[in-house]
Amino acid sequence: MANKNLNKIRILLPVPIFIAALFCEIAFAAVGCELNDPDRDIKRAFPQSTGYRTDFVTIAERGGEKLKIEIEKELGDKFDALYESLDVPYTYYTVLKGKDVIGYMHGVNQKGLYGGMQLIMATDPEGKIILFYYQKLSSSEAKALRDRSFTDRFTGLTLEDFNKSNESGSRISDIKDPTKNSHEDFLHTLRGLKKNIILLNEFILKGKKYEEKK
Repeated sequence: MANKNLNKIRILLPVPIFIAALFCEIAFAAVGCELNDPDRDIKRAFPQSTGYRTDFVTIAERGGEKLKIEIEKELGDKFDALYESLDVPYTYYTVLKGKDVIGYMHGVNQKGLYGGMQLIMATDPEGKIILFYYQKLSSSEAKALRDRSFTDRFTGLTLEDFNKSNESGSRISDIKDPTKNSHEDFLHTLRGLKKNIILLNEFILKGKKYEEKK
């Protein structure tokens, strides 16, 4: 399975460079993933929006270790102690048109081959992806990964699609690695996106569905 390959890669660097990279990675991992410019970025994804609401959520406050185990089970992989500790804040932008919710924007930090990734999604009110892009990406083949011919392949996908990713003929299995020598970064991307949409469902959509039933 793809997840078994995610933690295999290590590179040899001169000690000063390695130490500098390590400190940068720790600093990057210790904080949540927010939009660089929410006003601009939200308008880019939702031109019709008139405003947005920002919420910060942690696994610690929503369920702690028990919730983490549940999320890991659905993800099919263990959390990274550095990037995915229980107290990392996840930022959710609820996008509005007037008083109506028209979608969400949210991102996650994901460990990559050469450093951290920041994976940003815009989703409709039901959690379907309408836009995906890398806000940060350290990869030798970043150009190929950032290309719209690759990132647009995720448009229209839902949590159900990610949960069926190992099934033959699934929409996820049809998405091909656009790189020549950076397959690990492709796998890290798939993992990070799945985690992103699992967390959206857990933190936002489940509560929304509960409110609708009341």
